[in-house]
Amino acid sequence: MKNTIAALIAGLFATAAFAQTPAPAPAPKAAAPAAVKAEAKQDKTAAKVEAKADAKEAKAEAKVDAKDAKDAKVAAKHAKAKTKHAAKSAAAKTEAAKDTTVAAVTPAPAK
Repeated sequence: MKNTIAALIAGLFATAAFAQTPAPAPAPKAAAPAAVKAEAKQDKTAAKVEAKADAKEAKAEAKVDAKDAKDAKVAAKHAKAKTKHAAKSAAAKTEAAKDTTVAAVTPAPAK
């Protein structure tokens, strides 16, 4: 209980000391001339135009990159199919060669 009362009293003293300090004086506002405002506005519009142009360019690049990626994907799929077809053809040729070899070597049964 004594600690609580001591904390409250210390808090009151601290607030009293803070309340007696003078408030900081507000900084005087400097009036901006019309020329400075116009220049700032012009810079702002120039920045907007530049940002739009950059965004447009980035979008066009992204479109080209997407098309290139699609073309690469199609080319890879085509190459895979071509390889698969070549493997099947080779297997079929090998199988056909085995069949003819076996048929030529085996004599017909005698009756």
